[in-house]
Amino acid sequence: MKTDLDVRTYNREAWNGEVGRNNPWTVPVSSEVIAAARRGDWSVVLTPTKPVPRAWFGDLKGKDVLGLASAGGQQCPVLAAAGARVTVFDNSPAQLAQDRKVAEREGLTLQYVEGDMRDLSAFADGSFDLIFHPCSNCFAEEIRPVWREAFRVLRPGGVLLSGICNPVRYLFDPAEEEKGVMRLKYTMPYSDFTSLTDEERRRYSDKNEPMCVGHSLEDQLGGQLDAGFVLTNLFEDKFEAKDLLSTFLSTFIATRALKPASRS
Repeated sequence: MKTDLDVRTYNREAWNGEVGRNNPWTVPVSSEVIAAARRGDWSVVLTPTKPVPRAWFGDLKGKDVLGLASAGGQQCPVLAAAGARVTVFDNSPAQLAQDRKVAEREGLTLQYVEGDMRDLSAFADGSFDLIFHPCSNCFAEEIRPVWREAFRVLRPGGVLLSGICNPVRYLFDPAEEEKGVMRLKYTMPYSDFTSLTDEERRRYSDKNEPMCVGHSLEDQLGGQLDAGFVLTNLFEDKFEAKDLLSTFLSTFIATRALKPASRS
């Protein structure tokens, strides 16, 4: 089904609204979390539950880190408290304000940039040592430009840490799932904006909830490789038990990708 909704504009306003509704991914971390991070005791997530292995980061002290589509007052302030120089980039001004709130409360230095994750032209080539990109590219219409831009703004030897959604998440009938039944209904390519009927879409749009695009694994994983990255690690994760699909399989993937160092 066609729709006149613009993916970026709709999701910017939707996530602004989620801040007011205290969506769990918009609630800033506590002062206790920041204090622990300053002592070297910290963890952050790319996917719903599993902490990212500390070895994936290396030594953060003095490193330039980009929190890509990572606002909400959660991961980026922790990375800053751990010693990194952090820039937060996000589509939602209300989400960026959550990071600013934590920074002002805790005396942290963060940089804030509002924009489309597919366009990082605000940054010069080779600006960052590490990019932290949690499960958020499901809110973008295209994913391959995200990987190309991430590769460009990383320095040689830089690392991209990403959380991605297996598109199988979006192919089941949500009305049936609420009844405890998993029934395949939709096909790939999938988008809440174009795959649903107007009535089905109102399930989200009437409440101004964020809507998703189910990017293929070819675009998610293959897209990183095609951009020039080398995948070095990954793990899978799932939602809490109340998510019916998670009782069958893990539908989230965290990846660590390296931008190869320049040849001498």
